[in-house]
Amino acid sequence: MEATIDRIMQTYDLLANRTSAASAEAREKVTNYLNTLMEAGEKDSHRLTVCGLTYLRQLDGTVDPVKAGYTGL
Repeated sequence: MEATIDRIMQTYDLLANRTSAASAEAREKVTNYLNTLMEAGEKDSHRLTVCGLTYLRQLDGTVDPVKAGYTGL
């Protein structure tokens, strides 16, 4: 699981520059999220990676077009 979390954080850190405190907070949140998924039965590391990245992007608003700055014009 640690390798999956490392892969998620390396990819997530490439998306934007974040402080070390923000990265540590994101790592803690994604770890808790992945633990929940694993307890529910998910074992595929590639799927966990995608789910973890999606989760972090939802938290920071980059998935939401309005939060990302899309105005529709």
